[in-house]
Amino acid sequence: MMQPDLAALVGSRICHDLISPIGAIGNGVELLALTDGDTGAEMDLISESVQNASARIRYFRIAYGAASEEQSVSRAEILSILAATASGGRINYIWKIAGDQPRRLVRAALLMLQALESAMPLGGDIQITQDGDMWVMRAEGPRLAVDQELWDNITAPQMGFRYTAAHVQFALLPDVLAQAQRRLQFRHMSDHLIARF
Repeated sequence: MMQPDLAALVGSRICHDLISPIGAIGNGVELLALTDGDTGAEMDLISESVQNASARIRYFRIAYGAASEEQSVSRAEILSILAATASGGRINYIWKIAGDQPRRLVRAALLMLQALESAMPLGGDIQITQDGDMWVMRAEGPRLAVDQELWDNITAPQMGFRYTAAHVQFALLPDVLAQAQRRLQFRHMSDHLIARF
C-alpha cells in the first residue's frame, strides 16, 4: 500500500538531491571570481542563475515537500527564499508575519502564493499578514486574470477535475490546507485578490 503523501516525499527527495549540486556550482563560481578576478557579465549571469535556481529549489522543498506537524520554518529563511525568488521577477513579496512558523502553514502559504501568481500575468505585489490566527494574502496588480473554476476546486474539489502542470498548486491545496486545519476564503475585485486561511 502506498503512502498517502507519496507526492510530497518525491518532491522532498528531488529537492534534496538537486540542492547539493547547485550549491557546489555556486561555490565554484565564487572560487572562480576569487582566483582570476573575473567579474564580467558572464560571471554575473552565471552567479545570478545559480542564486535563482537555489532559491526556487528551497521554495519547492517547502511548498512541495513533506511537512510534519512539529516542523517549523524560520522567518529569516522565508524572507531569504522570497527575496531571492522575487529578484529579477515581476512579483514582489511582502512578508509581514513575525517569528518562526509551522512548516505546514508555510507550505500552504507558498502554494497559495503560486496560486495568486497565476492570476497576475503582469506581476504586482503580494502582501502576507496575520489577522488573529488567520493568514491573509492580498495580491495587487494590473489586469488580474482569475480562473474561478480553479479557485472553486480548492474549497469544493470536483471528482475528475483535470489540472495542468502549471496549476498543480491548486490540486495540492485542498489536502495541504486540511493538514494545516485551515479553510480557504477567497475573493477577487478588479484590482486585487484576497485569500484568507
